[in-house]
Amino acid sequence: MSGAADRRSGAQRRRDVEGRLLADNDAWVATASPDGEPHLVPLSYHWDGATLLLATPADSPTGRNLERGGTVRLALGHTRDVCLVDGTVETLTMAAVPRERADAFAAHTGFDPRNLTTPYHWYRVTPRRVQAWREENELAGRELMRDGRWIVPTGAA
Repeated sequence: MSGAADRRSGAQRRRDVEGRLLADNDAWVATASPDGEPHLVPLSYHWDGATLLLATPADSPTGRNLERGGTVRLALGHTRDVCLVDGTVETLTMAAVPRERADAFAAHTGFDPRNLTTPYHWYRVTPRRVQAWREENELAGRELMRDGRWIVPTGAA
């Protein structure tokens, strides 16, 4: 597979992550119940450059875990191009998200939870830590964001 010559710089990894956040529309969402029971589901999302917006039924295990726990881990990409996002979660009613953002979510994902009879909530995720790597040669330096701040500039080598 990839070798040392294929190792991306931190700046390139950050650009790749930001591109993936904009282009992709689904992520694996990992949460845990209050008693530690893990839960993993795919959900659609919209990235606005600062936060990810998710939607799921308010009374689903994921919805309950997101609201109660207040944190989440998202996984984007495949196993040879990993992007992990750890973030804090803000639970919002359908009416609390500005129409423009909800419209952008619907256009980007092809899914509009505002039109469903099942009660949904929005979950706004603010990234606190972002990691990205492809192979073992990218494990060093995989942390691109720490404490909500990018630690790798986009122009750095």
